[in-house]
Amino acid sequence: KVEVLPIEAIVRGYITGSGWKEYEKQGTVCDMALPEGLRESQKLPRVLFTPSTKAEYGDHDENIHPDKCAEIIGEERAKEMARVAEELYSKAAEYALGKGIIIADTKFEFGVDKQGNLMLIDEVLTPDSSRFWPTASYKVGRGQESYDKQYLRDYLTSIDFDMHTPIDLPPTVLDNTLKKYIEAYVKLTGNRPELG
Repeated sequence: KVEVLPIEAIVRGYITGSGWKEYEKQGTVCDMALPEGLRESQKLPRVLFTPSTKAEYGDHDENIHPDKCAEIIGEERAKEMARVAEELYSKAAEYALGKGIIIADTKFEFGVDKQGNLMLIDEVLTPDSSRFWPTASYKVGRGQESYDKQYLRDYLTSIDFDMHTPIDLPPTVLDNTLKKYIEAYVKLTGNRPELG
């Protein structure tokens, strides 16, 4: 049995999403200052650990400064989480890049076992927890084509979805999302998934 830590360990290698929105407004990500002049989707000067709190279903997670993470789970545990998350991201990003995919960012979740060991839990490096961009079409200064749930997010934004009311997704949205996920899987593994 594992005690789930109340932090989402987000690691960013590129500036996009909520990080880009914050940077545009105030030149920071999770209240950490970044160099001036970065452009959307640009590779960051270094990998960033940008934690967030875990929100209830339908609510948005809140990006927090790493110091706030330390206040919530303790300084040593926060340092360990950041180190492990950055190492996992860096190794995966290097592998994926060799397969033609940029992992712009990803989210890990951790827990602690009865002996106090940090444990990686939940999904890891999936299209639901990461932003996967094809290297062939990558261009700094704009949003990117993706193999992840961004397609679905864009659809929900286009219909002004309120994030609370259940809806049925059109079959084309489901099919196109699945196709993107399968394409990423094939590029990364060289195999076709067995769908049941």
